Amino acid sequence: MSTFVLIPGAADGPWYWHLVEPELRARGHDVVAVDLPCDDDSAGLSEYADAVVEAIGDRTDLIVVAQSFGGFTAPLVADRLPVELLVLVAGMVPAPGEPPQDWWANTGYRSSGGDEYETFFHDVPPDLAAAAMRHGRHQSGTPMGEPWPLAAWPDVPTRYVLCRDDRLFGAEFARRVVRERLGITPDEIDGGHCIALSRPRELAERLDAYARGS
Repeated sequence: MSTFVLIPGAADGPWYWHLVEPELRARGHDVVAVDLPCDDDSAGLSEYADAVVEAIGDRTDLIVVAQSFGGFTAPLVADRLPVELLVLVAGMVPAPGEPPQDWWANTGYRSSGGDEYETFFHDVPPDLAAAAMRHGRHQSGTPMGEPWPLAAWPDVPTRYVLCRDDRLFGAEFARRVVRERLGITPDEIDGGHCIALSRPRELAERLDAYARGS
């Protein structure tokens, strides 16, 4: 079976994956939910990748899964370690030399408006959404101004899970960015931006299918 390495998005931590992790373990996989130094103003993208590599240790058969802003970190890990598959879940797809703060303008992003709850947690059970907001962390701006350091996307098979009900990265926008930047067609699933909270079983089933080669 595979080792799933789960990378959270901005201002988030391992708790984000706490419902997906047991689902993957029940399917026979090892799981590492990574704690990034998102609240450390001395940490940039390289330090984020360091944290993932350290958490992986000597594990093998790696499938690296990144949520949202985690898309800037996951390829850096694949550039350092043997990775079987990269999976972006409602992820940002960086371009060479692109600072994360420029990603929005460079991709032609247009906000649909709405407050934090409506944007991220509209399809998450209310008690779970409240817990998610309590678990939110400070996100340092340090990595946002750093150019993404790779010259190209790693030569690693990559899948993209597009969430059809995502109010942050709308489906039409995400399809275009994935096509332009990765040259692939995303795999679509019902659910909003925080699908690991709203539909953990469905997400785990999709990830398990990837591990099994489908």
